[in-house]
Amino acid sequence: MEGSDDSVNRSSKGFSGPTVLAIVFGSVVLAVVVTLLVVRYFFFPAPFSPVELNAREQEELSGKLDRIEQASGVSLVDMFGAAPDDELTQDGFLKPEPYSEEGASRDIYLTERELNALIANNTDLARKVAVDLSEDLVSAKLLVPVDADFPVLGGKTIRVRAGIGFTYRAGRPVLKLKGISLMGVPLPNAWMGGIKNVDLVEEYGNDPGFWKGFSDGIDAISVREGKLFIRLKE
Repeated sequence: MEGSDDSVNRSSKGFSGPTVLAIVFGSVVLAVVVTLLVVRYFFFPAPFSPVELNAREQEELSGKLDRIEQASGVSLVDMFGAAPDDELTQDGFLKPEPYSEEGASRDIYLTERELNALIANNTDLARKVAVDLSEDLVSAKLLVPVDADFPVLGGKTIRVRAGIGFTYRAGRPVLKLKGISLMGVPLPNAWMGGIKNVDLVEEYGNDPGFWKGFSDGIDAISVREGKLFIRLKE
């Protein structure tokens, strides 16, 4: 009986030495793996895959861009590029032409894929920005490289996420910053100047400036799952 009591007492004292060593070693390995994954995800994130439209989607997008260009006089695709040949004279100068709004549509309708394809046309942003459209919300993911001279994070790439609410109520657009996250951590409202969930148009649109001009030029805004619609005023 005494021998059995001694064995029970030894087993009740805890794990044996080799067992404890194995647990410690396993915990260290797990901690190292988790640390490597965190560093890899947050500081060396993989670039986003740019959206590539098929022939039919590209044709539809080109038609929409043509209508936007007619309404605004600005080409979204060639805004920073060379003018097409049919707009140039034989000497390489822009052809003069009279301005007209006749037959021009003021409706802008784009899908999420089309927006991301437009971003992909800019090779500097194609793998660094991705836009998501959901109910009354435009979200963006960004990979932001940090200058090498910056303390601690210098030379790293930071993941940034942001969301902006887009609606149209009482005859005016409503824009609210829903939040900004840095490496998965939401920033405090105080760090964003206290503008989180504040209607920026209502707050700043009464005084002359960007927000008033923006509001006065919008006739309708609608953001749905994968779709964006904007109607401009005359």
